[in-house]
Amino acid sequence: MQHGPIDLVLKAWGDAAAIDRAMEAAWQRFGTILPELCAELGDLRQPVTTKSRIVPVASQVGRRMVDACLPLSAEFITPMAAVAGAVADELGAALAAHGIAKAYVNNGGDIALVLEPGQALTLGVMGDFVRRPLPAMNGSLVVRGEDAVRGVATSGARGRSFSLGIADSVTVLAANAAAADAAATIIGNAVNLDHPGIGRRQASALDPASDLREAMVTTAVPALQPDEIDDALLAGLARASALAQQGLIVDAALSLQGRTLVLGHCVKRLEEA
Repeated sequence: MQHGPIDLVLKAWGDAAAIDRAMEAAWQRFGTILPELCAELGDLRQPVTTKSRIVPVASQVGRRMVDACLPLSAEFITPMAAVAGAVADELGAALAAHGIAKAYVNNGGDIALVLEPGQALTLGVMGDFVRRPLPAMNGSLVVRGEDAVRGVATSGARGRSFSLGIADSVTVLAANAAAADAAATIIGNAVNLDHPGIGRRQASALDPASDLREAMVTTAVPALQPDEIDDALLAGLARASALAQQGLIVDAALSLQGRTLVLGHCVKRLEEA
């Protein structure tokens, strides 16, 4: 399903007639999402604070975005940090409402999962940018219906959005895709280093409409020494651990220049692909 900047891949398993009904419902809902978000774009680009609970965001996807970012409002974050995950969650809910027991909605790597008990999905984790010309798979993980995971999202300096950090990728598992999306943004920002070779520019200079405004976003990362890679990754891992202790995420995998650290609360290790 594609509409403007939204480009989704959906897959469901089960009875063919049920899948047809669920996909039709998802398609009907999909057509209304972008106009709703555009109507509220001004509010959705504002930083989230505790007062954001009373921001007049009326759309269901907009509320998902705000709710995902509110627990992270001690740092600079706008609801746009959760937009891809929130859209995936909305379409996942449309599938689940029609009796689908196993499905996914993949919004550019931010993924909502529909998994009833007894069901499972295997997900690949991409983020090794050392092996060129394309990023390689770091490994894979299995999410089961019994796990407290219904969302997976990835952020980083090499993604389609700006980042304040230098991570190649930060993949987060959480209760829903919007929560994973917002947390991946925050953890990705925390994978950082004070290094003269790291390129940074104001977000507004790169995109006048950016919700990050005057924040300095990463534009280039040089080859780093092993200890520098470790320092940056450990800073991000500490942020991920704090979010896990707050119950905001389940697990995270952080990658930078060929090295990956895994929080390990749910996924003990990444199986080699």
